[in-house]
Amino acid sequence: MLLLTIDSSAGASVALTRDGAPLDAWRTEQTTSHAEVLAPAVQRMMIGAGVTGADLDGVAVGVGPGPFTGLRVGLALAHALAEAWRKPLHGICSLDSLALRATDAGVEGEFLVATDARRREVYWAQYIRDEKGSRLVRGPFGASATDLPELPAVGAGLGLYPQELRPATMDEDPSAWVPDAAELGQLAEGALVGELHGVLCQARPLYLRESDAQVPVQMRQGGS
Repeated sequence: MLLLTIDSSAGASVALTRDGAPLDAWRTEQTTSHAEVLAPAVQRMMIGAGVTGADLDGVAVGVGPGPFTGLRVGLALAHALAEAWRKPLHGICSLDSLALRATDAGVEGEFLVATDARRREVYWAQYIRDEKGSRLVRGPFGASATDLPELPAVGAGLGLYPQELRPATMDEDPSAWVPDAAELGQLAEGALVGELHGVLCQARPLYLRESDAQVPVQMRQGGS
């Protein structure tokens, strides 16, 4: 199975995966240039891999949660490409990427994924790894780091709120982790072949709160 996966929930990333393994991947940590860099990155990657839209089995996209402007760029591009190529489009929670990375790094039991939600908040979800495998327990939500359960955590929220959150035990520092398209592609492929359940969702953005940009009151009331 050949998938193109896009995520713009934090930085921006693109990946081509075949049978869950990355053929090529690209990412940037910048959060203000998604509209300028995502489409060219997809084009370069597909040309470099000798792949066309007709070769794909589908397009997957991280649905967030994430900031309004950046998140919608990746979703809009994924929708446009899937429609143009007439390929199925699959949504997947962007936080699942970090949950996969954590379990691959050996994290066991219950843990949190926490990313930057700005406004002195984090986007977070609770996961578990046990004898039944890895799965989402609850979330995602947006909240102050002080309101999260007292569980080990991974994700950029750790670096922002080290007094409120404690890192999961592992050999590497998880405090700078952000979602990655290659991991989301691996998860999407696993769900599509029936190995994972409850992973895919509709390709609609998980904003979790109102946009910072608001329509003026007089315009909402029909005034001039």
